[in-house]
Amino acid sequence: MKQTITLLAALYLAAGAGNLKAADAGEGWFKGEHYGGRGDVEYLQLLETARRMFEPDPELQNISMLYTPAWDGFVEGPTWDAWWIQNSYGTTYCALPFYQEPFITFLQNAQDLWFDQMGDGRRVGGKPPFDWVAPDGALCDCAQPGRIIYRQGDGRTGIHDWALEFTAAGVLMQSELLLISRDEKAVAHYLPLLERCAGFIESRRDPTNNLFLAGPAANLLAPSYAGWARPDGSYGKAYLTGLSITYIAALDRLSEVEKFAGRQAKAAAYERDRALAKSGLPRLMTAAGYYMRSLDPDGVEHGVLGAARHGYFEASPNHDAIAFRVADDAQAEKIYGVIASLPDLRPYDFVLPNYPSYDDMYEKPEGLWAYGTWVNGGDWSTCEARMMLGYYRLRKFDDARKSMQRLLTFAEKFRMDNPLVNFGHDVYQPQEPINLCYDTFGPAAGLMRGLFEYLYSAEGLTLAPHIPPGITALQQRDAVRFGKKLVYCSTVGSGPVTGALINGRRMRRFDGRTLFLPYKDTPDVARVLILLGGAKQPSRQALPAQGGESVGGERIYGKSDLRLQELDDKGKRLSDFQRRLKRAGLGRSYVAAHAQLALRCIETAHVHFKRVEEGSIVLLPEASQKAADQSYIDTARKLCEGLEKVMETYKTSPDREQKMIYSLWQKADQRKKQVLD
Repeated sequence: MKQTITLLAALYLAAGAGNLKAADAGEGWFKGEHYGGRGDVEYLQLLETARRMFEPDPELQNISMLYTPAWDGFVEGPTWDAWWIQNSYGTTYCALPFYQEPFITFLQNAQDLWFDQMGDGRRVGGKPPFDWVAPDGALCDCAQPGRIIYRQGDGRTGIHDWALEFTAAGVLMQSELLLISRDEKAVAHYLPLLERCAGFIESRRDPTNNLFLAGPAANLLAPSYAGWARPDGSYGKAYLTGLSITYIAALDRLSEVEKFAGRQAKAAAYERDRALAKSGLPRLMTAAGYYMRSLDPDGVEHGVLGAARHGYFEASPNHDAIAFRVADDAQAEKIYGVIASLPDLRPYDFVLPNYPSYDDMYEKPEGLWAYGTWVNGGDWSTCEARMMLGYYRLRKFDDARKSMQRLLTFAEKFRMDNPLVNFGHDVYQPQEPINLCYDTFGPAAGLMRGLFEYLYSAEGLTLAPHIPPGITALQQRDAVRFGKKLVYCSTVGSGPVTGALINGRRMRRFDGRTLFLPYKDTPDVARVLILLGGAKQPSRQALPAQGGESVGGERIYGKSDLRLQELDDKGKRLSDFQRRLKRAGLGRSYVAAHAQLALRCIETAHVHFKRVEEGSIVLLPEASQKAADQSYIDTARKLCEGLEKVMETYKTSPDREQKMIYSLWQKADQRKKQVLD
């Protein structure tokens, strides 16, 4: 049956943002600050909550709390003072289309810890025992300024191989960032680095079968993988499935970056490398259609359910093959069928890395290595983020719903920890009053990206709508990035794509599953309305509006709170600095966005304390509540400190624009002093 949308409904979707709860919307409508729509109100509310985690929020732990001034970027967490590839992978990939400044710079500065210190055959990574010299093009487990750990740093590091699958994931994330940003200067800088990374991985290709050899702990979620256990008790290299799949997905993106740079010959070479790598995959496929974990050179298979030896299911290469479209539709359904048939693989809704326990680690499955605790059956949100993309691709919306609902059981207690022990039921660090890790935001990021998937290429952007059938109208009120352009997405109806409009004009480049936006033909602000299941064009297109700068409608910045007095003083300078930047035509610069975020976090802290005092927030146990309250102060303080450090670097910068910004910063400081005097 064809569906229509009334003028009243269209106007409702087009209305300005509110902060209404699901119950306030009435008659199946939900109106949030980030998402609006009709139908499955519970799902729409989950989307709204997920998006709130990616900006300052007075009630939820959010991504701004993971800023560090030490490198003006993201950090894994308060108890994890570095930036990891395997941990950030799922969250970063899923969140990338939504990140705006200053989060783009925060992420790039964090990833630069890997690329600025990547292996070159000469550089020493750090002090003993991490004084390794990695091959050219090798990335790492994790890094800090002046220190990089080129191998998995836990376990028996002496037998560990280099960070091979880590490197492939790093190439994928950085290539995706470049495809989204379409920044020619950044592409010119990073392409040579990415090519060196690809060269390092290619050095492990076996030309006889187009598989890749990797030794112990070279996999994501290392050090669970031991490679090839030789008869003499030593450990060598085996064909690691995850490396092939992650590298294929990375080459998908790297070849598109090469095309964007106009390097067609290089793009074609990477496409050939990808095709060869994919030709090797059938050797790693089981009779049931899913992928084994690895294959030893002597033919021993690891990760085949029911086998007498190594009879477990390895989740990450399988859900990644779905998420990154390495597996075709038929195989993706087979893989999901196996996942769904194993209830103990998702005992608490989040997917585990394996079921049952490994019998092929180089350590016995006890203590930290015991099944359900760490890399052997513990839960990792970085994997769940990619699993979420798999759910959406296959339209398993109830699985995605359960995942987000499970995340909220941790979020509501300020227990956003990773990994999760006891098969995903408990936090890893219960002795801390609260927990926070970057990877824990993965399911929320996946819930958002999965809606439209966002497949970026050199030529443009492909949208693949995956809208739960219970939602008959959807408005994503925040834009996603597309180079310097902004794309807002809305849908009407349910089912296959049967039409699309951009800023009210008909689009022609669509089929039943996707629609394509060529970059050159896309307006700077593109409001895309997708018609599903034969839905007609509404009387008035649902036009999204950008969100405001206030928090939940409460603008109380500057109200007295002794805990925030010092920050309020800094806020006065920041406000003046912002005004000066806007007058100088620099209101869209990174520093303007950083100043705005700091101001919002000061304001958010005020709102948080106000709601605590009013009793409108459910209080945590005393020690946890104290730590949660302090986290709002610390976040604003760190953002202010970080901006001040950035300004110090501008003081002696030869760049004309940075000199101008520093001059405006000084003038704002002088005004602050006059006010205080």
